[in-house]
Amino acid sequence: MKKYFSHFKERGFMVSLIVSVLFLIASLIINYYAGTYATESASNPVTDIVLNNIRVFDVDGIFIYGALFFWFFIVVLCFTKPKTIPFTFKSIALFTVIRSVFVSLTHIGPFPGSAIVSSSNLIQKFSFGGDLFFSGHTGIPFLMALIFWQNKYLRYLFLIASGIFAVVVLLGHYHYSIDVLSAFFITYTIFHIALFFFKKDRQMFLS
Repeated sequence: MKKYFSHFKERGFMVSLIVSVLFLIASLIINYYAGTYATESASNPVTDIVLNNIRVFDVDGIFIYGALFFWFFIVVLCFTKPKTIPFTFKSIALFTVIRSVFVSLTHIGPFPGSAIVSSSNLIQKFSFGGDLFFSGHTGIPFLMALIFWQNKYLRYLFLIASGIFAVVVLLGHYHYSIDVLSAFFITYTIFHIALFFFKKDRQMFLS
């Protein structure tokens, strides 16, 4: 409580916090329309060297509930350290907006037999189906690893989570292999863009 009261007394922190929350909300709205557009415009699927050689596995539970638990962990982590909220939220929002741009530009249909196509409505509530490039399940944990890199325990935890989700989305045929592989490179770039645009928030994060 002392942490919160001390931060809430700082005008700069409050302004940055409000901006970060609004930016995150706006990014989620953009993501919704981008995913909807990409799914409605999806073309035929393409072959994939990895997916062509592995069968579809039932990983719905990890894909859905694992992601929900991961997001819950991030929220709890941020709210236990209020000064980390602005930079973390803004970075996630930036990631979401940039991914929405990529999603809007690529309209490849889901891989044949994909769990997104053949599974229950529960899966379809967590994935549009056409929002493939690049993998958010892989990218967000990797982004968190970069953000919390100074804490080796969180760093390794998020790197492991990123690796697990990368395997899960391939086993379930939720994403093409290029969606997963590219996520690491694009996310690394997004992190450095966030460092450039949100310098004060990063300084607050590290203080």
